[in-house]
Amino acid sequence: MASAAAPTGAAKPAPSQDGWDDGRSAAGRFNPWLIVAIISLPTFMEVLDTSIANVSLDHIAGGLSITIDQATWVLTSYLVANAIVIPISGWLSDAIGRKRYFLISIALFTISSFVCGIAPNLTTLVIARVFQGIGGGGLAPVEQSMLVDTFPPRQRGMAMAAFAIVVVVGPVLGPTLGGWITETSSWHWVFLINVPIGIGAWILADLFVDEPKQVKDDRAKRLEGGLRIDYIGVILVALGLGFFELTLDRGEREDWFASGLIVATATISAVSLIALIFWELNHKDPVVDLKLFKNRSFAITTLIMGITGLILFGTTQLIPQMLQQVMGYSSFDAGLALTLGGLATLVAVPFAGRLVGKVDARILLGGALLVQAAALWNMSHFSADITFADAAMGRLYQAMALPFLFVPINAVAYQGLPRNKTAQASSLLNVARNLGGSIGISAAQSMLAGAMQRHQTELVQKLNPLDPNYTDWLAKAKGAFAGLGDPTMLPQAILYQQVQRQAAMLGFLDVFRSLMVLILILLPVVIFMNSGKGASGGMGH
Repeated sequence: MASAAAPTGAAKPAPSQDGWDDGRSAAGRFNPWLIVAIISLPTFMEVLDTSIANVSLDHIAGGLSITIDQATWVLTSYLVANAIVIPISGWLSDAIGRKRYFLISIALFTISSFVCGIAPNLTTLVIARVFQGIGGGGLAPVEQSMLVDTFPPRQRGMAMAAFAIVVVVGPVLGPTLGGWITETSSWHWVFLINVPIGIGAWILADLFVDEPKQVKDDRAKRLEGGLRIDYIGVILVALGLGFFELTLDRGEREDWFASGLIVATATISAVSLIALIFWELNHKDPVVDLKLFKNRSFAITTLIMGITGLILFGTTQLIPQMLQQVMGYSSFDAGLALTLGGLATLVAVPFAGRLVGKVDARILLGGALLVQAAALWNMSHFSADITFADAAMGRLYQAMALPFLFVPINAVAYQGLPRNKTAQASSLLNVARNLGGSIGISAAQSMLAGAMQRHQTELVQKLNPLDPNYTDWLAKAKGAFAGLGDPTMLPQAILYQQVQRQAAMLGFLDVFRSLMVLILILLPVVIFMNSGKGASGGMGH
C-alpha cells in the first residue's frame, strides 16, 4: 500500500475532499500501517500491565515477606500514577514534542519494569510501579493522537480497529498471561517480560515514527515567549484524580465511608475536581482542555467510552472471580475462560473497522450496546453448576460486540474538533476509559459484597428446625456422614458451605443484572451523537 503521508520536507499537502491533509502524519515516508504496528506494541505492553500483576499478588507477598493487603499497593501505586498522567499527557505531548514524549514514555516504562522485576523489597517495588505508571500513562493517548493524524477519515475506522485490539484484548490476556508466568516461572518475570519488548519498541519508534513539520510548528508557536505551565491545574489533576483512584481502589478494603482514610481521600478528590473544572475553563492555556466537551458529540462519545470501560474491566474481573469463588477454579483456568472472548474480539475487529464510515455510528453503537445487554442478561441466568464452556461462551457473546463500541467511538469522537487538539482529545478519551474501568471494578465489588451478604441472610433464615425439608436433610446427612466426624456438626458445616456458595452465585447474578440495566438506561443517549458517515465533520487546523 502506498504511504498516506508525504515525505519529510515536502510542500504543504493539499487537503482532500473531506478537508483532511497529512500534514500531521506520523508516518513520514513510510507506510502508515507499519507505523500502526510499531506504535501499538508499547501501548499493548502498557495496557497488559494494568491487569497482569493482579493474579501474582500472592506470590509477590510471599516473595517479599509481606501481607496480601500490603501487596495490593503494587496495583494501587500504578493505577494512581496512571490516572494522574493520562489527562495531562496531551499537554505534555504538545509541550515536549509528540515523538519525544512517546520515546520518553517507552524508556521510563521499560526501565521501571526492570527495577520492578529485581525489586528486593516492597518500597522499591511500589516506587518503581509509580514511575512505571507515569511512563505508561502517556502511551495510549499519544498513539491514538498519531493514528487520528496519520489516517484520513475514510481509513480511520481500520486504524482505530488496530487500537481497539490493544485496549480490549490487553486486559483480557493480562490475568491469563500473568497466571501462566507466575506458575511456570516467578513473579519477577511478570515485569521483566516488558524489558526486551520495551527496548525493541523504543528502537523501532525512534527509527520509523516521524515528527512532521506541522506538529513542530504548532509546538514552536505554543512555546513562543517561553513554556507556560499551568501549575495549579497540574496540582488539581494530581489531587483530584490521584485521590479518586485511591478512594476507588481502597474503598472496599477499608469499608468505604466508615473509614476516616476514605472520607479524607474522597473529600480531597471532590474538592480538587470541582476546583479543576472552574480553573481549567477559565485558564488561557489549560493543562486539560475541558472546553472540548462543548462539542456535544465528543462529550457523548466520551461518556459512552467511560461506560464501555466500566463494563469491560468490571466483567473482566467478575467472571474469573466467579469461577474461582463458586466453581473452585485456579486463577489460570479462570483466566482461560476469558480467552475465547479475546479471540472473538480479534475476529470482530476488522468488520467493525470496515463498517465505520459506511454505516451510521449510532446504529453500530446502539446495536453493540444491545448485544452487551443481552450478554449480561444471559450471564444473569448462570447457575452454580455451569460448565467451563458455559462461562466461556457467555464471555464470547459479550466480547464480540466490544469492537463495535471501541472502534466507532474512537473514529467519531474527533469529528468537529481542531486538528491541533487531537492529543488533548485522546487524553480525555483515555481518562474516560480508565476511570470507567476503575469505577466498574470498584462498584462491582461493592455491589457483590452487599448482594452476597443479603442473599446469605435470606438463605440462612430458611434453615430452621420448623422447616421439614431442613430437618429431613439433616437426618439423612447424619446417617450418610456417620463415622466421618461429628455426626451433628459435619452436616451443618457442609450445608453452610453450600449456603455461602449459593449466596455468592446469586450475588454475581445481581451484579450482571445491574450492569445490564445501566446499559439500557444509557442507550437513548446514542441518538444525540454524530453519525460518523462521510466527511470529517469540519475538523480543521
